[in-house]
Amino acid sequence: MFELNVISNTPLGAMTDINTVAETFLVQIGYIPKGYDPKTDAANVRESVPYRLFMEYFMGNMTKVWTVDELAALMRTTKPTIYRHINKLKGMDILESADTEFDGQIKKGYRIRYGDLRKAWSFTEANVNMAMENYKKTVAHFQTLVDEERKNRV
Repeated sequence: MFELNVISNTPLGAMTDINTVAETFLVQIGYIPKGYDPKTDAANVRESVPYRLFMEYFMGNMTKVWTVDELAALMRTTKPTIYRHINKLKGMDILESADTEFDGQIKKGYRIRYGDLRKAWSFTEANVNMAMENYKKTVAHFQTLVDEERKNRV
């Protein structure tokens, strides 16, 4: 299921600090909830699992395919926690899955789609456009039903 927060925003082009841009962007799109309070020993959002997962691992090495086992071990957290955050990114169509070798076995792994966030984002945009087009059709249908209902009352 595709899910993304779409809010009115100002492009972040004037900001030069990568972490400020990343944190603001990740909150805007709904990957990290606004006012997020890590329930771990992380002191702030930038030390949190979702932020570190995205920035240190997926953005830090965009072409590498990361397994959940590998990420859980590196981040010293549970596999369900990793899956929860991966599923959010998959739901935005930013990640792709691929097979990779880990501990001598072929396992499913994840990386930024095409190893490039701009290319990955084009999938996100296509999903937003399709969702908006479907909303538009629903609104038109709804209005037609309202008009017919009103006409039948008269």
